[in-house]
Amino acid sequence: MVFSEDEISKLYRIRKTVMEMLRDRNYLVGDFEVNMSKEEFKEKYGEHMNREDLVINKAKKDNPSDQIYVFFPEDEKVGVHTFRTCTKRMNSENVYRAIIVCQTSLTNMALSEIDSKFHLEVFQEAELLVNVRYHELVPEHQVLTDNEKKTLLERYTVKETQLPRIQVRDPVAGYYGMKRGQVVKIIRPSETAGRYVTY
Repeated sequence: MVFSEDEISKLYRIRKTVMEMLRDRNYLVGDFEVNMSKEEFKEKYGEHMNREDLVINKAKKDNPSDQIYVFFPEDEKVGVHTFRTCTKRMNSENVYRAIIVCQTSLTNMALSEIDSKFHLEVFQEAELLVNVRYHELVPEHQVLTDNEKKTLLERYTVKETQLPRIQVRDPVAGYYGMKRGQVVKIIRPSETAGRYVTY
């Protein structure tokens, strides 16, 4: 399949956002992968690239056994067959976390196939064209570790349920792959205090 220049540009931008997202989640991602030019992207994957050639596998910086896959299925709407192919590959390599980048969405049948032992995130290509983290209206977010969360709750003598909530489908929560029970530190600029921090 020969992609148009627009389609190549789109896939290049999506892959760049995915690499930035993985780096921000503490996966081992080299600067050369994030800063790859569009020409280098075309040279690496060619004019006749397949979305499936873009598959990414990365390990956490602090735990090489904690790995993630990023799949780019060819199907416009991802069905059960494609979904099973992805999970079979993950299972054979003992990888239990993945991001599936769909052109449109997953079919309802594919959604029903999700096995609880896998942590799967689904993004539509349109959601990854622009990195939400760099938008001027999005303040800085820092996901706290379990120890940082414990320290925060003890310091302010509050329960987890007393903290404000963020929706699971919030674009920034999705970007960082946040799960229920995690705490995020949000730093906003303030005209009076310089910066305003909330959790």
